[in-house]
Amino acid sequence: MNIQLNGETTPVDDSTTLGDIVRRMNLEGSRYAVEVNEELVPRSEHEGYRLKEGDNVEIVQAIGGG
Repeated sequence: MNIQLNGETTPVDDSTTLGDIVRRMNLEGSRYAVEVNEELVPRSEHEGYRLKEGDNVEIVQAIGGG
């Protein structure tokens, strides 16, 4: 199936979760936020949140600076 990941069409397996996407992007241990279809998904739900065909996933990382 295909999802939109940060504006790009991305093929994923039917059983893909947000946790899988986070690992795929090597974001473990970093500060980030995830929205699916314009709704924020708490980090505690990422492992169990199964994606569906056409979902629009936006992941943003917090970047320090001054």
